Amino acid sequence: MEGFLFQATIYLAAAVVAVPISARLGLGSVLGYLAAGILVGQIPGIGAEAHDLQHFAEFGVVMMLFLIGLELEPNALWDMRHRLIGLGGLQVVGTAFAVTALAIALGLDPLTAIAVGMIIALSSTAIVLQTLSEKGLMQTSGGRSAFSVLLTQDIAVIPMLAILPLLAVKMPVSLNPDGSMQLKSAEAAAHGPSLVEGLPGWGVTLVTIGMVAAIILAGIFLTRPLFRFIHSAHLREMYTAFALLIVIGISFGMTLVGLSPALGAFLAGVVLANSEFRHELESDLEPFKGLLLGLFFITVGAGIDFGAFLARPWNIVGLTLALIAIKGSILFVLGRVFGLRHRDLWLFTLSLAQAGEFGFVLISFSLQQDVLPPPLGEKLLLVIAMSMLVTPLLFILYDWISKHLGTGADTLPEDEIDDQGPVIIAGIGRFGQIVNRLVQSSGFKTVVLDHDMSTIQLMRRFGFKGFFGDPTRPELLHAAGLREARVLVAALDDPEQMIKLVAYARRERPDLHIIARARDRTHVFRLYAAGANDIVREVFDSSLRAGRYVLENIGLSEFEAAEAEKAFYAHDRRSVRELAELWSPDIPTIENEPYLKRARELEKELETELLELIDAQRRTDTPDEA
Repeated sequence: MEGFLFQATIYLAAAVVAVPISARLGLGSVLGYLAAGILVGQIPGIGAEAHDLQHFAEFGVVMMLFLIGLELEPNALWDMRHRLIGLGGLQVVGTAFAVTALAIALGLDPLTAIAVGMIIALSSTAIVLQTLSEKGLMQTSGGRSAFSVLLTQDIAVIPMLAILPLLAVKMPVSLNPDGSMQLKSAEAAAHGPSLVEGLPGWGVTLVTIGMVAAIILAGIFLTRPLFRFIHSAHLREMYTAFALLIVIGISFGMTLVGLSPALGAFLAGVVLANSEFRHELESDLEPFKGLLLGLFFITVGAGIDFGAFLARPWNIVGLTLALIAIKGSILFVLGRVFGLRHRDLWLFTLSLAQAGEFGFVLISFSLQQDVLPPPLGEKLLLVIAMSMLVTPLLFILYDWISKHLGTGADTLPEDEIDDQGPVIIAGIGRFGQIVNRLVQSSGFKTVVLDHDMSTIQLMRRFGFKGFFGDPTRPELLHAAGLREARVLVAALDDPEQMIKLVAYARRERPDLHIIARARDRTHVFRLYAAGANDIVREVFDSSLRAGRYVLENIGLSEFEAAEAEKAFYAHDRRSVRELAELWSPDIPTIENEPYLKRARELEKELETELLELIDAQRRTDTPDEA
């Protein structure tokens, strides 16, 4: 027990120190976990346990795919079929073929080379999806394409496990008298109980299909009554226990038929995506997923054999770079063929250019089946681990390329603006759309500009006219009628672009009325300094309305709540204008004493004003007794 507690303390301490440092440096949490693992791996008696822990930590990947499945409705998965089959399938086959050819050229036996090609074709689901989620890139076209390929790779593990034994130098299976397959006893013992061992091929197929069908039917018909049963206990921990039971039970069922637990968990997540308990499952499993994924990354770092690396560093580095170059080249070509461009193409290419954690599983299985000689297996393990270690650096390279490419919008021809109006709306996201609809519906003409072509195209499908181009470019603003416009609505997503747009418009048109969207109070102050007239914080009005509903339901009348809302709004506008004079971009707000002092005074004034207002309303509503 003491040994386990000591190891747990070391692992957690390494993560708590390394991950925040990595995040503060802008390197992401994954590189921090890997660095923590490398440090742990150098501690005698601790790093040696990493391989055993990895089997436990891989459960974090299973949970991650279950949670991703919860975000995907079956219809969305069906819509991805072309990317799954086309993009994903071509990536797996193309990479496996290219690596196999290179391995044969380097002198490997053709059967061994095929095994190496299949192993290298897989990428790291854990690192890529975690980093895409962290950076908010999952919903981009490049991110969705990367996810499609990763899902295809997870599915491809199943036929790979079936093919690998057939590539063995020594046949790893023997036939029973009835024609069924008998696995090696060592391999069977390593994999535990199995429902398909000893069955003929058709029997394995039937049992496998039956298990997948059972998971789907259980997700559709059993989870709701079971959740209601759990709810009757009114114990919060039972929800967590049931969520864990779903994932663990599905994973165990999939292993019984030789399928990937991660694939089964993903399938179950998709089935439950439309369930009313979806958000409950997400909130219960998210902490476990984060901790287990972090532990997985630590074990990958701890498992790097630096002794073997230092014995032949240039050989390992050369093979790792060759792996990344081959996969990256294939991914780049496929991305262009499937319509990815600019930032999305580079994200797709660089995010998947490494080998993955399922490679460890396939190498272990291949060694058991005598498919790979042990020295080659050891070298492959090191190359895969090194490529995973390099992945966060590839994302940093993507950030650099992305910054220099911009959004990619400038490489597309901008629209020729042939219309002008009294109102220019720069940015037609959720905020700009509502402004545009209200103004147009009231009979006034608008000119809409946005740098996102997909947003402009979507607008046009709904019958609204818009022009594609960068609204911060002076020539575009003047073509839209900046000289004659009466109002400019600045509603871009990027705060820095907003400041640039407002400052330029104010210099060109001192008399122009500028209405700007702000992210927070600091952004409000910067927009005031740039010259905006009216500034609307993104969630201020909706939060104010929600606050009014709260007041109406805890004792105030609708009129009293509405008056309190008006008073709060008026006071906030005065406060913001007053505090804007005290705010300084060169002094952190928390260190600006005059600002802090006046902010506290204004908050006290607000409280006094609202209490006096409500008290006066109640005295007015209550007639004096005769």
